[in-house]
Amino acid sequence: MSTSTATARARDPHWRSFAKAVSWRCVGTLDTFVVSFVVLTLTGATGGSKGLALHISGGIASAEVVTKIILYYLHERAWARF
Repeated sequence: MSTSTATARARDPHWRSFAKAVSWRCVGTLDTFVVSFVVLTLTGATGGSKGLALHISGGIASAEVVTKIILYYLHERAWARF
């Protein structure tokens, strides 16, 4: 890593880390939703009801959004320190 890259990374502002956390979380939440829906549908866990699978998948994806944004932000800040 070049000195200028290391210096720029060290000065990475908190808002940028937060924006990256939110954008990555959107991708991760979509992935969680799709995987949950596929698993619920293929296993028959919802009795063949795609509406119920959508509802449960949405609940699963919603539940993990906030905690994972916080965890990613903290992870990003830790990496920016070292």
